[in-house]
Amino acid sequence: MRSGVVLMAGLGLGAAVCSLFAQRPFREYPAWEYNNFPLPSDYQRPGEWTFARLMYPTTHFVIDWQSEYKRGYDWHDGNTNWTIDYPRSDRHLSAAIRRLTRIDGKSAEQPINLEEDDDVFNYPWLYAVEVGHWELTDQQVAKFREFLLRGGFFMCDDFHGTDEWNVFIMSMKKVLPDRQIVDLPNGDAIFHTVYDLDDRFQVPGAQYIYTHSICEKCPTARPPVNGGGDGAKWRGIYDDNGRLMVVICHNMDLGDSWENADDPKYPEKFSALGIRIGVNYIIYSMTH
Repeated sequence: MRSGVVLMAGLGLGAAVCSLFAQRPFREYPAWEYNNFPLPSDYQRPGEWTFARLMYPTTHFVIDWQSEYKRGYDWHDGNTNWTIDYPRSDRHLSAAIRRLTRIDGKSAEQPINLEEDDDVFNYPWLYAVEVGHWELTDQQVAKFREFLLRGGFFMCDDFHGTDEWNVFIMSMKKVLPDRQIVDLPNGDAIFHTVYDLDDRFQVPGAQYIYTHSICEKCPTARPPVNGGGDGAKWRGIYDDNGRLMVVICHNMDLGDSWENADDPKYPEKFSALGIRIGVNYIIYSMTH
C-alpha cells in the first residue's frame, strides 16, 4: 500500500515536471510603445497563472488610421498591433492578481505564437489586444479552435466601432463558425466570481487624459472616425455546457486601464473597474 502511494506521488511529480519543462522559456519582443521596460526581479519564477498574450498578423485591410501601424515590421518579431500596451499592461495586471487574489501569478507575461508550437495549451487564459486589426492564418485558426474546444478561455479588448468589429469578426467566425456571439447578461457568473460588477461602464484608453472623451473612435472625433465607438459592449461566446470560452470587450480599452493604473493623470475609477474585470475573467477561466 505504502509503495503504491509513493509510486503515485512520483508519477504526479513527474507529470508536473514534464508540464513545466513543456512550457517555453520567458521571451520578450520589441513593442510598439515600450522597450527595455523593467523586468520584475522574480520574472523567471514559475507561477500558477501567467498572462498569455496572443501574437497575430496585422490585417491587410486599411481602416481609419490603421495605416499608421503598417511600418514594415514582421509580426513574428514584435513592433506590430499585438504589442500595444505590452509589456507594461501585462505586468501590472499580473501584480494585481498576486495582490488581490490567492493565485500565485507569474510576474512576467508569455507571448504566444499559435503557428510555432503547442505552448498555448499550457495556459488557461489567453488575451489579445487590438483585435480590430488582426487577421489570423488558417494554421492559427485551427490551433485557436482546438485551444478553445479543449477548455481554453480567450479575452479580447481594445477595438472600437463598426469597421474594427467587422475585421474582428472575419477571423473569429473562422475560428468558431457555428457559435453565436451574444451580449452577456448582468447575472452571468463571470461578473460575480470575485467582485459583483453589475455597475459597469465604458472604460476609455489613455487618450482620455488629453481628449476627456470616453469614446475613442466616435463620429464626432477629430479627425472624424467612421463606424462609431460609443457604448461599452460586453459580449461573449458560450460552449455547449453554458460556459463562456470567449469574452469580447468592444468599445473599451481595459488594457490601457491596466497599463496606466500607476499614472496619476489617468482616472482611478477606470483602472479600478478594469482591474476588477480582469480579476473576474481570470478567476472564471480557472474555475469554470
